Amino acid sequence: MKTTYFQRKILITGGLGFIGSNLARRLLEYGAEVTLVDSLIPEYGGNLFNVEDIRERVKINISDVRDEHSMKYLVQGQDYLFNLAGQTSHMDSMADPQTDLEINAKAQLFILEACRKFNPSVKVVFASTRQIYGKPESLPVNEQHPLRPVDINGVNKLAGEWYHLLYHQAYGIRTTVLRLTNTIGPGMRVKDARQTFVGIWIRLLVEGRDFEVWDGEQLRDFTYVDDAVEAFLLAAASDSADGRIFNLGGDSAVSLAELAKILVQINGSGAYKVREFPADRKRIDIGDFYADFSLIREVLGWRPETSVMDGLRKTLEYYRQHLYKYI
Repeated sequence: MKTTYFQRKILITGGLGFIGSNLARRLLEYGAEVTLVDSLIPEYGGNLFNVEDIRERVKINISDVRDEHSMKYLVQGQDYLFNLAGQTSHMDSMADPQTDLEINAKAQLFILEACRKFNPSVKVVFASTRQIYGKPESLPVNEQHPLRPVDINGVNKLAGEWYHLLYHQAYGIRTTVLRLTNTIGPGMRVKDARQTFVGIWIRLLVEGRDFEVWDGEQLRDFTYVDDAVEAFLLAAASDSADGRIFNLGGDSAVSLAELAKILVQINGSGAYKVREFPADRKRIDIGDFYADFSLIREVLGWRPETSVMDGLRKTLEYYRQHLYKYI
């Protein structure tokens, strides 16, 4: 797969964020020419420290995907577009639905229209979310599960998915959608719970403070960022992924209480309290969730290689050294 990206031009939206920066690092190892576009709006996870070690080897464009004029310029000449920019907070989407609509739906049209008009041969991989499934009818959840988002974020991410698939069907633009589950690893947002609840757990642990576990019996799966990066690279490199949707997942499902115990064990100290879901979050909670990723395994040969414990260990080690850069 390394030869696929050698001397190819790559654009990553949300490139200074968690997954985008890790993806950029791998692409540089493969000899690619990488451009990162990010708004660096504080609430959305972009952080220049994420690319501190590769900053001189990438092009960085501080721009917002809602700026259609910037996107017209940025997509030109690119071989691959990894479309990772997005508003990820479920609570923020309910409090400010218009902004979520602009970023997760309207801006996707700007990007795809720019591709259609100025670079129709580009391959696009779009980062979507498990949230679009809503409350699971059965587990594990496969791609045929009904789509019933429980919040504004899920509705707009679903629209973003379908825009990508429509532009493949109507205009022949090669697009692939990856539905991500909880992703963990170095560079994840830990300042608050906007990206994932695990982030705030890790911050509080490293700071020596107790953290809260809401409804500790709930089940979740987790993908380590290196595995997520591999999925993006496989999807972009394969013609068999064009016009398709794939779930990502983890090596196992764990309860939130079990996850908290693992974190405390790895950290060597710490404490947590189990409490009920706050009422404002309970109404958009999806309950137990873990994904069936057999389709991407069959089509692209992807499977998670990093266990939950190893992923948490690597993440904790990173933030013990660098927490001050993220808060």
